Amino acid sequence: MKKIIVSTALLAGVLTQAGGFRVSLQGVKQLAMAHTSAHTEDASVAFFNPAGMSFIPNRLSVAAGGFGINTEITYQNPTTLESFSTDNPMGTPIYAAVAYKIVDEVSVGFSFTTPYGSTIQWPTDWAGREIVQDIELKAFYFQPMVSVKLAPWVSVGGSYIYAKGSVDWTKALTQFGGTLNIKDDQASGQGFGLGFYFRPTDKLDVSVAYRSPIDMEANEGVASFNVSSALYPALGVNAAGQDNFKAVLPLVDEYTVGVTYKVTPKWSVSGDFNYSGWGRYQSLTLDFENAPAGNQADATVLVSPKNFKSTQTWRVGTQYMVTDNFAARLGYYYDESPYEDQDFIPETPSFDANVITAGIGYKWKGLGIDLSGAYNFQTPRDVNNSYLSFYGQAKAKAYYFGLGLSYNAF
Repeated sequence: MKKIIVSTALLAGVLTQAGGFRVSLQGVKQLAMAHTSAHTEDASVAFFNPAGMSFIPNRLSVAAGGFGINTEITYQNPTTLESFSTDNPMGTPIYAAVAYKIVDEVSVGFSFTTPYGSTIQWPTDWAGREIVQDIELKAFYFQPMVSVKLAPWVSVGGSYIYAKGSVDWTKALTQFGGTLNIKDDQASGQGFGLGFYFRPTDKLDVSVAYRSPIDMEANEGVASFNVSSALYPALGVNAAGQDNFKAVLPLVDEYTVGVTYKVTPKWSVSGDFNYSGWGRYQSLTLDFENAPAGNQADATVLVSPKNFKSTQTWRVGTQYMVTDNFAARLGYYYDESPYEDQDFIPETPSFDANVITAGIGYKWKGLGIDLSGAYNFQTPRDVNNSYLSFYGQAKAKAYYFGLGLSYNAF
């Protein structure tokens, strides 16, 4: 019987960043300004840099919002020239944050975000069905944090990160006349964030933030072989056609430097540089309990090469206060894919991207409402993955929109 080779790329897809499944949607105002980070008007700064809480102008701040993401990926087979497109449901990441100033020098807060995740649905008859048919990926960040003002112009902050993730992936097993489903909704990991926030003058804000690597441990995964029960003994699965698996899924570190400068009292310009250390992610190991689904001497162990590279993202945004209460915003950022054409994977399709953003905001007394949108111009790429025997051309398009609310008091 042939070995069952299972690509594990999707498991990292819960974590993949910078052009993969890193969803840069943790603040509606921030998205409108290209997801720049040096903004302290409300508690949404907490995810980007916990030190920024010290410069929120109010004692209590609450912010929450949600987004809609529409994406489509198209693949063309170079041999048959057939094209296949995904039929993805709309993604809906959300965020919520609260910050409270205990005393003038000490602030505490909490941030909940969904920075990783998406759903991709390929046609059941498409050319890569033995790699993936559909995937649902989710990840959640829970971050309690504290910020201390060291001086009127500088603060330091830190956060504890608890990450929770899930994956639900189906692929065809053509040689066995069925499908394989990989599922785990208990993956988790821990990390931390650290930041400094500077306001040397009333015109200049500088944010410096670090987010640590997180190893997401999947210890309760279930692989379901939806094939004839006559094949169960050979596959080493139980009477339900299932086997267990384990994996450690690496999420890499991030460094972000952000600047906001007030050109005039009404006009400000922001810029960010983000570095993500994906170079440490070279392979992923999936350890089955019994199923001979591997490619190592131990047939239950699968090592899948990834060959990711570290990435850089450059962002620039601007805000103009049309009135004291009404803001107009624009932005642009460039996002690198974390892998080359020879490592392209349809489970987590990734493209170099140019993104145009825009939005408006209105505040009345302590209440604020923000709207934003973005269009993602993704660069088409050749597909030359010899490990998966997967070749062709791929292109994609995506757009986002968001609605956010905030409340500042005291």
